[in-house]
Amino acid sequence: MEDEESGAVLRTVGRQIKLWREAAGLKQAELGAAIGYGEEQVSAVERARRIPSPEFLENADRVLGASGKISAMKKDVAEARYPKKVRDLAKLEDEAVELGGYGNHNLHGLLQTPEYARALYDMRRPSYSEDEVEQHVAARIARQEIFGRRPATTLTFVQEEVTLRRPLGGKMVLRHQLEHLLELGQLRHVEIQVMPTNREDHAGMGGESGLLKLKDGTTVGYSEAPLTSRVISSPKEVQILELRYGIIRAQALTPRESLAFIEKLRGET
Repeated sequence: MEDEESGAVLRTVGRQIKLWREAAGLKQAELGAAIGYGEEQVSAVERARRIPSPEFLENADRVLGASGKISAMKKDVAEARYPKKVRDLAKLEDEAVELGGYGNHNLHGLLQTPEYARALYDMRRPSYSEDEVEQHVAARIARQEIFGRRPATTLTFVQEEVTLRRPLGGKMVLRHQLEHLLELGQLRHVEIQVMPTNREDHAGMGGESGLLKLKDGTTVGYSEAPLTSRVISSPKEVQILELRYGIIRAQALTPRESLAFIEKLRGET
């Protein structure tokens, strides 16, 4: 596992499954046959070498007569599947009443379709394994639950024009991505803006960044760079990010103009 926190969760889950299995008098192969998995898969889960799927936990709970005690760990296991930096960001997003993000080289993670996200992770160098790609895609898409949260979180995004033109994954992936943006842009609590490439004055040349205003009234920022991402809590630095993001939004096309622009790009794709 990438970090000790996830490892501890999976070791606990694996130990519990082993205890319930032994109490039921079943061998690993017998449990596997009963729930539709191989002996090696059961062994790997019990040794915290493999992340159990929700179906694995549900079936094991039923076969072992755990009365919901095993299946209740699905949420903890789901969070353990995701990289630590994603879990940390997701926790902040859970507390956010307002979120703003500026993207300059690809679309903001909350805006991405699964196909677009997979294309990004597929082209990563050095390469991810197939399992790692699926893990990262699942983590990214899971964060998008924020769009359906009630009370609604106010979400604003500014995207560079180039991010809407670059056909990552192919033209059909881009077309579906543009259609997805148009759907999101119709939501009352979502505003998507486009920063035209021909702007001569641009406050976002420092790179990708974002802001989250939390329930307790505080604001934190984050910035992205190759090989690292950073959460920013210093009031002085957050104030700079807030000023910069406000200017970026003022320099970009309005939300209405932006949706019309995206519609035009879709027609050209």
